[in-house]
Amino acid sequence: MPFARLAQATTPTAHLGLGLAAVGRPAYITLGRDAELPERTPEALRARTHELLDAAYAQGVRYFDTARSYGRAEEFLAEWLGAHPEAQDVVIGSKWGYTYTGEWRMDAEAHEVKDHGTAAYDRQLAETRELLGDRLDLYQIHSVTPDSPALTDTALHARLAELAGQGVTVGFSTSGPAQAEAIRAALAITADGGPLFRTVQSTYNVLEPSAGEALAEAHDAGLTVIVKEAMANGRLAGTHAPEAVREIAGAAGSTPDAVALAAVLRQPWAGVVLSGAATAAELHTNLLGAAVDLDGDQLARLAALAEEPEAYWRHRSGLPWS
Repeated sequence: MPFARLAQATTPTAHLGLGLAAVGRPAYITLGRDAELPERTPEALRARTHELLDAAYAQGVRYFDTARSYGRAEEFLAEWLGAHPEAQDVVIGSKWGYTYTGEWRMDAEAHEVKDHGTAAYDRQLAETRELLGDRLDLYQIHSVTPDSPALTDTALHARLAELAGQGVTVGFSTSGPAQAEAIRAALAITADGGPLFRTVQSTYNVLEPSAGEALAEAHDAGLTVIVKEAMANGRLAGTHAPEAVREIAGAAGSTPDAVALAAVLRQPWAGVVLSGAATAAELHTNLLGAAVDLDGDQLARLAALAEEPEAYWRHRSGLPWS
C-alpha cells in the first residue's frame, strides 16, 4: 500500500504533506493571497509550484496532494516528477468530482463545478492518468457530503473497486458541517467483501474539530486519515489568527500557522496533515509545526476556539476567491 512508504519514513516532516490547491489556479479561497502571489500567469504558477515541491522534498515532505479541479496543478506536478526521477519515495494523491471552470480568470462566475457521476469519474480518471500515469497512488472522491450520489451509486463503487484492483488506493474527501455523517456513511461501503475506501481526507482544525470522532473511527477501521485546511483557509495564520493562537505561538517562539498544524499533528489518528503553502517561506513555517510542543493549558485554550460547524462553514462559504 503506498502509504506504507510514509510509515517507514523517519524525518519529522514525513507526515506533513503539501497540497497544491493554492498554486494550481489563479483564484482560491485563502486569506492573504494578494501578497503571496502577485503574478498569476500559468508560467508564474508553474514556477511557484516547482519551487514549493523542491523545498518540500528537500525538507522531508513525502506526500503531495492535488485534484482535477486545481487548475493545472496535476500538470505542474507531473512536470516536476518527470524532472526528478530520484523522487520515487513520494506518495501522490489526486481527486476527482469537481471540474475546473475558471478559465484562468479571477472573476469567473464559477471556478469549479461538482459532479460525482460515473461519466465524470471516467473522464477525469482518463485526464489524470494522461498526466500522472503510474505515479498516481491515491484517487479520492472530492468533497463527499451526506447527500452525495457517490455514497449509493453501486456502478461507481464497481469502477472504484476495479481501480483499487489495479493497485491505486481509493479514498474520499469530505466538506461541510456534516462531515462526520459523510465519513460514517462511506465507511459502511464495501466491495469484494471488504471496505471500499482506504483513505479519508477531511477538514479539521481548532476552529472546526467536529469530524474528530468520526476520523478516529476511520483510523481504527484501518483507513489513513489525511487532514486538510488545518489553518482554516488562512484564518489561523499570521495576523488573521485569533489572539490565543498568536499568544501561544509567541510563548513557543514559533508562528500561529505552526501552532495550528501542531494541534492537528498531535491527534493520534492524523496520518498526514496538509500544508497549503503558497510560498517557500510559508512552507518553512508550516513545517515547524512538527517541532512545536503544546502543553495541556495551551491545548485547552485552543479547544475553546471551536465554532459550531454550521457557523464555521457559513463563514468559509463567504470567503472570497482571491
